[in-house]
Amino acid sequence: MRYCILLLLLLTVSCNEEPNVQIHKEDWSKRKANITKLDSLDYGKSYLSVYSQIYSFSQKQKYNLTGMISLRNVSEEDTIYLLRADYFNTKGKKIRTYFDYPVFIDPMETLEIVIAQADVEGGTGSNFLFDWKIPKGCPEPLFEGVMNSMQGTQGISFTTHAKRIK
Repeated sequence: MRYCILLLLLLTVSCNEEPNVQIHKEDWSKRKANITKLDSLDYGKSYLSVYSQIYSFSQKQKYNLTGMISLRNVSEEDTIYLLRADYFNTKGKKIRTYFDYPVFIDPMETLEIVIAQADVEGGTGSNFLFDWKIPKGCPEPLFEGVMNSMQGTQGISFTTHAKRIK
């Protein structure tokens, strides 16, 4: 009986602790591209809203989400280049730069950035800015966010789509 009470106490304490957030560091350097000779590329910038958390029941209770950020080349023929991927929190403070040099995305390829459910640094109004370059006549890259969470018997999932701002 003593061991059951001790085990129950340990389980209760461990469930209330904040998880140790490990931010996965993708090795973007293996995708590094030299585009200095490709100066005829068109430039663009896109904004993507994402959510590390959403409100549940009231403004005092939050629900954590996993964010899956898709960086898509929708061209069947052309390689495109992303120049920068910056992640901002609700207050507009840059909290992470995933890369700040050109990386390539092959035709029809998708790259991903995953924001772990326990990583709530972005908050309820986090967002990304992406700078990119594409060959003339090439379709613009597609940036999407899929936020989801599954806890117990409940699940939530929704998407966001980027908006070109330059």
